[in-house]
Amino acid sequence: MSTRPSARRAARPDARRGPPRPAVTAPPGCPAYHGAVSSQTMNPASTTASPLVGFGIVLGAAALFGMLGPLARFAYDAGMEPTAFVAWRGAVALVASMAYVAWRVRRRGIRLVRFADLPTRPRVLLAIAATMGFTLNLSMFIAFDRITVALALLGFYTYPAMVAVVNVVLGRERLDTTRVVALGLAIIGLIAVVASQLDPAGGLRIDVIGVALALVAALSQTVFVVIGRDGYREVPTEQAMTVVLGAAAVGAIVVAVLGGSAASLIYPLQAPDVLPLLAFTGIFAAAIPSIGFLTGIRAIGGTRAGILMLFEPVVGVALAAWLLGESLVPVQLVGAMAILAAALVLQRSASSDAAEPTAVHAGP
Repeated sequence: MSTRPSARRAARPDARRGPPRPAVTAPPGCPAYHGAVSSQTMNPASTTASPLVGFGIVLGAAALFGMLGPLARFAYDAGMEPTAFVAWRGAVALVASMAYVAWRVRRRGIRLVRFADLPTRPRVLLAIAATMGFTLNLSMFIAFDRITVALALLGFYTYPAMVAVVNVVLGRERLDTTRVVALGLAIIGLIAVVASQLDPAGGLRIDVIGVALALVAALSQTVFVVIGRDGYREVPTEQAMTVVLGAAAVGAIVVAVLGGSAASLIYPLQAPDVLPLLAFTGIFAAAIPSIGFLTGIRAIGGTRAGILMLFEPVVGVALAAWLLGESLVPVQLVGAMAILAAALVLQRSASSDAAEPTAVHAGP
């Protein structure tokens, strides 16, 4: 029996399925990845979520990060020292993120990238991001010890403005009217929420080193946000944040040992009642919001994500009032409303982005 008709049918494209798709090949200078590559890594310019979804993810991450203040207070009341608390939080977050990555791989949600196969540029940028995560935690921890916490937060939360300026200078994002209005409202709201906690009568601790370290933390976060969107997009979000969390955990343990707090690291093993608190903190106030934050950065850009993260101190102040009995003053409520107004302004912008196709810059 002749096979020519079937051969002709196989060679002729099916009109219903469209023309044959070209084979996907690795970009020049980029070796093949370890195993099959996920859709995210096959198209470096793609985002992991739509703008509106990214908007919600960042707000959720900010809310979860906002729990850190009350959770830290509970841990300290239970006998934990700050350095040990940071180290355990980082270690639990690392384990949780590794478990999540393993689950995603098993369900074929992502395909891991072998770092040895990455081009030099994304490998270096991911290493820089991990370093920034460590310097952020180290700088803020020392700043909290040297100056008033509210003052340290004011210094740290200058980073959304830094991110906006850097992105404009690099030509990656436009600082249009919407972003300017949202950034202005968010900063005014932040000052109202946090600065109201500055009570000179209660002892205002301030020194040059402490303020400088808070700004170093802001710079670290700025670098992380700027390079986080496209700098190492070949690496899936979950895998990238596992590397960042791992560096932060190891760094916190090293700082605790070098700072003379090595004995405090084993305290939770001696007082197991604190372990559930540390597990909750590491999972819900570190691992989940960290992965969510990077997902949001890749979806909506660093400027928007940085502005939306100013929702974090609002949640922190509200939880402190609810769980710790701390009073809220009217100016804090006004500040919270200003930050929420900024979020609404950005939401309208995100809706426009979702309705209109936009090109995503492929550079770092």
